[in-house]
Amino acid sequence: MSDRAALLKGIRVWLAFFVVCLVLSGATAFPLVHELRWTEGLLRALSVQDHLPGLTDWIERVRRGLDTADTEYPFLLYGTDWLAFAHLVIAVAFYGPYRDPVRNIWVVEFGMIACAGIVPLALICGPIRGIPLWWSVIDMSFGVFGVIPLYVVRRRIKRLEALTEPSAPPAAAAAVSG
Repeated sequence: MSDRAALLKGIRVWLAFFVVCLVLSGATAFPLVHELRWTEGLLRALSVQDHLPGLTDWIERVRRGLDTADTEYPFLLYGTDWLAFAHLVIAVAFYGPYRDPVRNIWVVEFGMIACAGIVPLALICGPIRGIPLWWSVIDMSFGVFGVIPLYVVRRRIKRLEALTEPSAPPAAAAAVSG
């Protein structure tokens, strides 16, 4: 396998991994109410309250809030539907770099910027919305861990670009040096 083919394969594997994570992250925002009920039941069954009471209290509070919203104000949950949809749309955008990484490196760089933006968003909006700091750290980890595959992909795209750059024709090179 040539260097170019190996780089392209590695880029595509990392992009596929990133897209799968985006899709899973988005898809889990649709059934949020049911997921929180299931999570709370699982935490109780595993006696997590004994070891991490802050976590179980927070999950219970969020579940109660979602139950109230679902029962009395279901239109509020439409926002999480849009959040899920946004994840899916962003995942589709990564088809460009999958198909032609060098030409579409800007999508990868956009994704890296978006990952970096998660940190200030969590630090600013978390306290405003009453989110515990430890939960904001979990949210920030999505940006930190999300940027890792994108950074790897960007580096590989740059290497691929260097391999595929056309070299100057001999006549043009002689005219420049003369």
